[in-house]
Amino acid sequence: MKPIQILAVAVLALGLAACQKPKQVKPDETAAATTTDAAATSGIGDAGAAGGSAVKPLSPQQQALADLQQKSIVFFDFDSSEIRPEYVPVVAAHAGYLVKYPAARVRLEGHTDERGSREYNIGLGERRAQAVRRALMLQGVADAQITTVSYGEERPAVEGTDEAANAQNRRVELVHAQ
Repeated sequence: MKPIQILAVAVLALGLAACQKPKQVKPDETAAATTTDAAATSGIGDAGAAGGSAVKPLSPQQQALADLQQKSIVFFDFDSSEIRPEYVPVVAAHAGYLVKYPAARVRLEGHTDERGSREYNIGLGERRAQAVRRALMLQGVADAQITTVSYGEERPAVEGTDEAANAQNRRVELVHAQ
């Protein structure tokens, strides 16, 4: 046989071997395996009895970030880029995190409601993101830790044209890099 024919036969044999039907497992074997797997992932069993756990605890930075993600939106009044007083603590909390963890990064995403032209709303979303950026930097966050982007009206949080929907869409979202 020629080397090419041998190679073709070998490839065909490997392909057929890979396509074999999976091994049939009896129902009682499956139940036993599932029970063992559940015990291993829940921490029950020998490791659980000894106090060990398969769940890795969060680092202090991960925990701080998880807490921040509960409050990561700053809302604005109509046609305004001024941070409302009730959102100053939100910005301060993010600033504290970024100052404490200088390697952390945040992206400020500016949004608007649907009123106004597309161009105007892109500019307004940018002004909102820049207002939050300035507030963060005044609290000691480094410029290199912050990026801004304006989506204008393109990514509404809530669909609708009533004031409640518009109020939810006038925002800056603080998105931390993982």
